[in-house]
Amino acid sequence: MFQKITLQALIVMLVVVVVAAALGVTNILIADDVADSTRSKLTETVTMTSRLMAQSSVVREGLSESGTRDIQQFAEKIRKQAGADYITVFDENGIRKSHPNPALIGKPFEGGDEGPVLRGQEHLSTAHGSLGVSVRYFTPVFSETGELIGAVAVGITLEKIQEAVKESRRIVYAGIAAGLTIGLAGALFLGRRVRKVMFGLEPVEIARLLEERSIMLQSTYEGIVAVNRAGTITLINEAAANLFQKSGLSEPFEGKKMCDIMPHIKMKQVLEEGKRLVDDDSEVNGSVFFINSSPLIVKGKIIGAITTVRDKTEVKKLAERLSGTKLYAEALRAQTHEFMNMLHVILGMVHMKQYEALSAYIQEINIRYQDSIGYLSKRIQDPVIAGFLLAKISFAREQGKKVVLAEESFLSDQKNSQLTHELITILGNLIDNALDATKQDGRPVTVLIDSDEALLTIEVKDHGTGMESIKNIFKKGYSKKGKKRGYGLFLVNESVRQLNGTIHVSSEKGKGTIIEINIPI
Repeated sequence: MFQKITLQALIVMLVVVVVAAALGVTNILIADDVADSTRSKLTETVTMTSRLMAQSSVVREGLSESGTRDIQQFAEKIRKQAGADYITVFDENGIRKSHPNPALIGKPFEGGDEGPVLRGQEHLSTAHGSLGVSVRYFTPVFSETGELIGAVAVGITLEKIQEAVKESRRIVYAGIAAGLTIGLAGALFLGRRVRKVMFGLEPVEIARLLEERSIMLQSTYEGIVAVNRAGTITLINEAAANLFQKSGLSEPFEGKKMCDIMPHIKMKQVLEEGKRLVDDDSEVNGSVFFINSSPLIVKGKIIGAITTVRDKTEVKKLAERLSGTKLYAEALRAQTHEFMNMLHVILGMVHMKQYEALSAYIQEINIRYQDSIGYLSKRIQDPVIAGFLLAKISFAREQGKKVVLAEESFLSDQKNSQLTHELITILGNLIDNALDATKQDGRPVTVLIDSDEALLTIEVKDHGTGMESIKNIFKKGYSKKGKKRGYGLFLVNESVRQLNGTIHVSSEKGKGTIIEINIPI
């Protein structure tokens, strides 16, 4: 049942019930006290008024000298000031000397409760008089010699007392109604405020989102780290924790500063300047990670950041694998294209029945191929590198350009798949860049591969356009050839670093470029 009620409705109901209960208890506790207090106040009024009248010289002299008129005027004046319903002064025989109704002056006092006061005793009484049932206080009046000469009765009708009690209760009820109204308004405001803070979501929906977020974070292969405005880690998924543990760091990671775990990360520009980090490098105990970090901005204020962490070694291996595969594919495509052209020539000669010319053409192809194979295999004994260079030579010939292997080149069979793979990446990107810079003017791209027991040297030389500046040429994405370029030399540099080698670049605008790489083996 309660699951069908919205959070806002529950809050309103709860607040209204609590306020109503509190006000109800308050009414029970104070309403009767307020009524009793009202009765006591009215009783005190008639008591004090009666006593003051009994002590008045006007009343004493009037009862002594039969000055009835003066007593009547004085009694009415005091009655109006005190708010009493009547003030009656009567002599020791019970004959009225004053009354709100002048026609009753001179007549006996009514009620039958005046006996004690005529014997000189003050008392409070409730009785039926000429104005109805009333509460009245009797006070005896004595002469200067101490003789009883009369009494004063000050009264308020029960009807007036009950009206005063009702009025006091109405004030209490008005306060309760105001309290309920304010409580309801506050409950509505609170409910809407809570709903707004929770983006209009109900608790069940929030719980489901939290479960989905937890499953998503833990099932993501990429490391995810969330930090607050101060750079303290507030959330880290299992993948990120595993990466940090492989780097020699120990848990727990939550509560630690991100800069303490990854000292080289540029979190300041993310948290303070709102800038994003894209594929930034950060080293932790010898492990290198790719870092992407974006600021979390709510209502124009930076409240933290989300950072993704990837092992650079794995990313690099994947990139190199893709790059090497692409180079292999391009080389094979060039060889296939050249071979198809030869088949078309052979097919044409067969149709034309030019058998003697066909024989000579096939013999020429065989000699040229054997020369190329022999030339390469004699100098490049690694079959993978030799096949790759042969394919690159065919690829260049297809473009109307030339790739030449220097005569002094020599490479033994390395029998090292990792080294071979890195050499494919290095040679493929260097030759491709050289061919891009070379015009179809007959000047070749020269490739030198030389090795001994300690050092492997690779040199790629072209006579192309050259470069104005070699600064930033190894930076990822840096290129003047357009967008989505600038990865070739970056991958070359990464492979050379992986092999602990060095790179030397010499380039002159309009004359060409020479890139020499030395790798210890």
